[in-house]
Amino acid sequence: MTVTDKDRDVLARTLYGEARGEGLAGMLAVAWTIRNRVNDGQEKSWWGEGYAGVCLKPCQFSCWNKGDPNYPFLSGARQIPLRELAQCQIAADQVIDGKVPDPTGGATHYYATTLSTAPAWAASAKRTLTLGSHLFFKDVP
Repeated sequence: MTVTDKDRDVLARTLYGEARGEGLAGMLAVAWTIRNRVNDGQEKSWWGEGYAGVCLKPCQFSCWNKGDPNYPFLSGARQIPLRELAQCQIAADQVIDGKVPDPTGGATHYYATTLSTAPAWAASAKRTLTLGSHLFFKDVP
């Protein structure tokens, strides 16, 4: 699959919105979750096509919801601090280029423990990793 500059940019912005407070390890885990969706083996994936398609799929990554406080930064209405964006770009590039192994064990889902209640899908999914304030899962029905 060809990865475009837009794919790299959207993935980095998604990492900013979803995991900037989780350090490099947390950003890599979130990026791998997205990569696992991109590489799901389906010709026409429900998740979307490519990194940008997966990240921008409605209702999948809350940071892209128009009411989310991260959205003005992701959409370009406000500038992401350059140092933070650079860290997100490094994490995105490492995962896209396959330079780091998947720490999530094939996860396609995660959620932040800061949520007041776990998503319903988590009850029957297999937890693969706990890292920082994120729980990662695969085999989600």
